[in-house]
Amino acid sequence: MKTLKQRVTRRRFLRRSAAAAAAFAAPAIVPASALGRDGHVAPSERVGIGMIALGRQTMAYNLPVFMQSHDVQVVALCDVDRWRLDLTDQKSVAMYRGDKADLDRLKDCPRTTDFREVLARDDVDAVMIGSPDHWHTPMVVAAARAGKDICCEKPVSRSIAEGRLLADTVAEHGIVFRTDSEFRSDPEFHRGCKLVLNGRIGRLQTIRMAVPALGEALPQQPETPVPEDLDYDMWLGPAPMKPYTEKRVHQHRDYDRPGWFNCRDYSEGGLVNWGHHLADIAQWANGTERTGPVEVTGTGNFPPADGLWNVVLGWDVRYRYANGVELHYTHGDPFILFEGTEGWINIQYSPRAMSAEPASILDSTLSIGDRRFPLKNEKRDFIDCVKTRGRTLEDAEVGHRATSLCQLGLIACETGEELQWDPAREQFTNSDRANRLLECPRAREPWSN
Repeated sequence: MKTLKQRVTRRRFLRRSAAAAAAFAAPAIVPASALGRDGHVAPSERVGIGMIALGRQTMAYNLPVFMQSHDVQVVALCDVDRWRLDLTDQKSVAMYRGDKADLDRLKDCPRTTDFREVLARDDVDAVMIGSPDHWHTPMVVAAARAGKDICCEKPVSRSIAEGRLLADTVAEHGIVFRTDSEFRSDPEFHRGCKLVLNGRIGRLQTIRMAVPALGEALPQQPETPVPEDLDYDMWLGPAPMKPYTEKRVHQHRDYDRPGWFNCRDYSEGGLVNWGHHLADIAQWANGTERTGPVEVTGTGNFPPADGLWNVVLGWDVRYRYANGVELHYTHGDPFILFEGTEGWINIQYSPRAMSAEPASILDSTLSIGDRRFPLKNEKRDFIDCVKTRGRTLEDAEVGHRATSLCQLGLIACETGEELQWDPAREQFTNSDRANRLLECPRAREPWSN
């Protein structure tokens, strides 16, 4: 596998070879931007990004950042819905939260409905994966084996066993990986973790958090014809073969919240998908981002399992860590509260607000010896690490542990048991039934790994 450093060295060699050949040719005027002067980065030195899936998250939040990064070049676009590949579509332009002129720059960018074609391109150094949840691990594993660095939307997996495969494969291939959860890049959540980790509330005792459930029940819908511009078999990928209906997939030619979010074949709804954000913050502030709890219990409100939309609609989960910290996780308006022996810090998501008791905690500044970590956009964190070969702020192992924390809560809700968890072995020590839920009972060739 070639590292980026090796690829860049080869690019420099080719550029120098071309320059030597040009010395014997007729004089020409070359733009400074093409040579990397006047503050520009030469194209040969930019990180080539392949965008896999162009849904609402990619168009609104991911693509704009990469398009406006001076040291990045988007070199390939992929989506199973061909209409999304036409970025001149009125709804695509309206969804894109960046300079609309950026989209014009992509008019000649190669497009495909098959992500494997993106992974086969030599000009792709890294990929941004914004697919539905059921595709995350298969795409990450394939990209890692192809030697591509990876930024992947959360949650990183659909099961704990799948997440372990993802983290181990990324480590085996020496890939730079960034879990694309923006909460570590949010000033309030970042600062809150910094204050907790540096003892400003004393010894952490309890964490309380909530996220929106966002789900609703929906019975099975009549089968309808697959839209001509959708590669439905590729969309299903590793999931079971099921008849097409728009509410199973996503709205045709629209960017509203997709139906797959509520279907357990593809997602676990708010508990895992939305929950990853605050689970990661809880793990970070607790100093347990590379491990997990030792006990978990929970109750959940499940709709009929045979319905089309069948994710859990509400939950109340409690965890205990080996260090004695307890985490209470429920559904509702999103917030996280850290309670310690000398005070508390509460961070509300919307509208964003931060409070503490005593209030003077928020006036605290870092001292010599305090733990420090950078505050930067998650995509910038990824690109910087691609270039330096450093470790991102939320790498594959950290992302897996945050996702698995939510998955543990779901398993507790499903079994109704008081579960004992071994975070090193990633096995329950007191329930065979719970251990059987560590893997997704689904996989279609050729996508299973």
